[in-house]
Amino acid sequence: MDIDGWLLLSAVIVLAAVISVRIAHRTGLPSLLLYLALGVALGESGLGVHFEDAELAKQLGLIALAVILAEGGLTTNWEHVRSTVPSASVLATFGVAISIIVLALAVFGFLGMDWRSALLLGAILASTDAAAVFSVLRRLPLPPRLAGTLEAESGFNDAPTVIVVVMLSQVSEPMPSMWNVLGTALWELAAGAAVGCAAGPIAAYALRRVALPASGLYPIAVLAVAFIAYSGAVSLHASGFLSVYVATLIIGNSQLPHRAATRGFAEGTAWLAQIGLFVMLGMLVSPSELPSQIVPGLVAGLALVLLARPISVIVSAFAVRVTRIGRFDWREQVFLSWAGLRGAVPIVLATIPWAAGVPHAKELFNEVFVIVVVFTLIQGPTLPFLARVLRLSDEGAARDLDVEAAPLEELHADLLQMRIPPESKLHGVEIFELRLPSDAAVTMIVRDGHSFVPDGSTRLRRDDQLLVVTTAAQRRTVEKRLRAVSRRGKLAGWYGETGD
Repeated sequence: MDIDGWLLLSAVIVLAAVISVRIAHRTGLPSLLLYLALGVALGESGLGVHFEDAELAKQLGLIALAVILAEGGLTTNWEHVRSTVPSASVLATFGVAISIIVLALAVFGFLGMDWRSALLLGAILASTDAAAVFSVLRRLPLPPRLAGTLEAESGFNDAPTVIVVVMLSQVSEPMPSMWNVLGTALWELAAGAAVGCAAGPIAAYALRRVALPASGLYPIAVLAVAFIAYSGAVSLHASGFLSVYVATLIIGNSQLPHRAATRGFAEGTAWLAQIGLFVMLGMLVSPSELPSQIVPGLVAGLALVLLARPISVIVSAFAVRVTRIGRFDWREQVFLSWAGLRGAVPIVLATIPWAAGVPHAKELFNEVFVIVVVFTLIQGPTLPFLARVLRLSDEGAARDLDVEAAPLEELHADLLQMRIPPESKLHGVEIFELRLPSDAAVTMIVRDGHSFVPDGSTRLRRDDQLLVVTTAAQRRTVEKRLRAVSRRGKLAGWYGETGD
């Protein structure tokens, strides 16, 4: 096939992947499963495209993960995750270590793996996937603290797992000791965070001061900075993943010119990276080799979901409580345990020992592939149901809207959206009775599929969708007031309800 043929095929694949996002949104499935299916259909058992270069897959996979993490950092609201960073850091480090050990013990006992392979499988599956978490959980109306913890954990925990997998994949070296792994991990994490903390503020300051001739240059500059942070950290033998996430988190929460356009560009780039990554991984797998790994995959997956992840969450929650940096009740711990979604990260990590020539690494890759597909299919669609059962669903919470061509950023204002839940006491309250700050207003209501501009006497109804414009300084006050009225009605203040 010539270059034009490959270009046509690539365009068709991207369009098919874009259309599949709608299917994934309706079904609640992470889109990664559909992308993997596209790759399998293109591979040796489908259209016959032969691809089995583990080293190339590893390199391209790590680059794609860096792009996905950069988008995650740029689109994460620091105000939402700031209070959850300490607890998320515990889950992403101490929790990851617990998960690796528990899963390694389980597969060593149940499947008879050698210790290196058992620890490798534990490390590969210990990290939650940023792309899967962002795509699924950002659609769920979860309490901000819980959602922020899951987002921050998925952004932070790639770094320590990559370190452990790389060290265990060095077959020419003896298996590293616990202290060797700990010392290397501490250095790489600290140095990676330092590079990100340096690159982020410098880039944000420079972009605010440099007047570029076209708005489209700002997103390109930000993406270049993300790769500088990643490559700079890797060249220092530090964690590139942590560096790129920290740097873009700082940049994304700075007062950048054309910030909405930059985030939109990053989101599009991340989608393209996800599509290419998952299709490539689907092509890399050999479907004829998967049946032999179904039983070991199911055993290891059940050990991960029912033992390793819950135990790591429980122990981390205890550590968080003892150190007084936060607290998770039993409902939040159950949801955190079930919401540990796996996606591209474990499959990409499984290419590292394969490329390094670790014995039986191809079987390990196939086993990880089975685990990701089966348990993503089970966990992803059931998360909304679990949130409702545990009464963690916060459907009345105000959410950000991505707004293009609206000068809200220059006005230091935010546009919020919220839906009034069926049981909310906002039902029957008139707009003026909300007593919002003077520099906030309900600008539009969508009711029964029709939109209109309300006045002060408009009475709210259940299932209404509200658009609220507020200054950035008053955003938290507005959210607390809406939450308070939703809980206790227009006399919430008399009942001492503050909306926290």
